[in-house]
Amino acid sequence: MYRLNKNIKILSVLVFTILFNGCNEPKLDPIAKGGTILAFGDSLTDGVGTTRSRSYPAVLADLTGLNVINAGVSGEKTDRGLERLPVELERSSPDLVILIEGGNDILRNISHSVIKQNLRVMIEMSQSRGIPVVLIGVPKKSLFSSSAPFYEELAEDFDLVYDGSLIVDLLRDPSLKSDQIHFNEAGYQEMAESINDLLENSGALP
Repeated sequence: MYRLNKNIKILSVLVFTILFNGCNEPKLDPIAKGGTILAFGDSLTDGVGTTRSRSYPAVLADLTGLNVINAGVSGEKTDRGLERLPVELERSSPDLVILIEGGNDILRNISHSVIKQNLRVMIEMSQSRGIPVVLIGVPKKSLFSSSAPFYEELAEDFDLVYDGSLIVDLLRDPSLKSDQIHFNEAGYQEMAESINDLLENSGALP
């Protein structure tokens, strides 16, 4: 009987731990019908490699039924993004920002501490307006690499909904790419579907 009670206690602790950890996952408030998502970033947001109408923001708009603004600028580095973001936030008053930026900085060997700080200010800028941020990690500058570690560090610091594998996984599939660093129509379709799933799982979508 003692052993049975002990096993029940152990099982209860395990169940509680699983539930507690699950509850600790960052969550988003549901975006109301007619709401707006600001997709902010560089060429991967702009849709280089396909048409603008097949970029991930355009596909995500179709999937969610929400207004998804494509605020992607090809070739942009985070210093320029930092200057541009306040204008976009003021213009669109979004319910959510999806931030995918830093790839051009990494390609140009800009210090990771500089990139991280620029992204940090972008996140603070959005959150100070009551706008939640979803962060997508960008790979380090090496073949088949994982996302640069500062993305996950920022996600933890700000308790953000975060995906550090999406871009990495898509870039590993040649059938989804238009060149070494951009996707084709199929790639952006998968990108949008993955982000849609991320938003659903985090509570932003019904």
